[in-house]
Amino acid sequence: MCAPRQGRMRPCRSCHMWHDPPTIYARRVHYKRVIPCLDVDGGRVVKGVEFLDIRDAGDPVELAAHYDREGADELVFLDITATHERRDTIVKLARDTADDVFVPFTIGGGIRSVEDAQAVLDAGADKVSVNSAALARPELIDELAAVFGAQCVVLAIDAKADGDTDDAGDDGAQASWQAYVAGGRTSTGRDAVQWAREGASRGAGEILLTSMDRDGTSDGYDLPLTSAVSSAVDVPVIASGGAGELQHLVEALQAGADAVLCASIFHYNRHTVAQAKQHLASAGIPVRID
Repeated sequence: MCAPRQGRMRPCRSCHMWHDPPTIYARRVHYKRVIPCLDVDGGRVVKGVEFLDIRDAGDPVELAAHYDREGADELVFLDITATHERRDTIVKLARDTADDVFVPFTIGGGIRSVEDAQAVLDAGADKVSVNSAALARPELIDELAAVFGAQCVVLAIDAKADGDTDDAGDDGAQASWQAYVAGGRTSTGRDAVQWAREGASRGAGEILLTSMDRDGTSDGYDLPLTSAVSSAVDVPVIASGGAGELQHLVEALQAGADAVLCASIFHYNRHTVAQAKQHLASAGIPVRID
């Protein structure tokens, strides 16, 4: 059973989820999460379409603090060029964010070793996200989980459909996706669902699943992909790529995701985090509302 914690609010260290404080008679509530995503390039938050056509969206620390005040459950920072340009990890960003933000946050981009992860976590991040480095050397997931625990390890997967998935069905049957690396520039030839299953078995505590086909399009999440991966693993799946309206968040969570990652829908003031949570609550989805 998850133990209550003292101090600043954190999701449970055992199962990674938000819960109501335990009481003698209360039934535990498993909250779904709304997570703003901040893609960072050159110290600025940016957003593109299908990983291309990048445009500026603001200062990362300022945006992070804003989303914290709005009631975001967690935050994710992804340095979208760290792997491509072989830059050092964004330790300073983690440190600056920890000074102003009081919800859990994940840092990804350029994490290639236990030492890289240690630096980011020591700077204040709660979790690290790995993608390209884990595909190149899957043992990295085992190493990170052994040192820091599965709750600190997020496996990010950038997936792209092999063909048309429109007729695949909501459960992902008769569809397949490949995992891509280096910011979506290179196909690995690896099946994304199988890679998610392997990553979870090696110790990843969550799967951050981005549909490259939907990223930045505002056409909605890839529901067959979300369903296929959620059904294949026993760890939480964060759906990413395609949120354009609040109903898209409902659909992704109903498809099996435990959390929804959003970028443009928040960065460009289409909706607020509070509005997103109210919409989810109205649809019968349990969310934490301050």
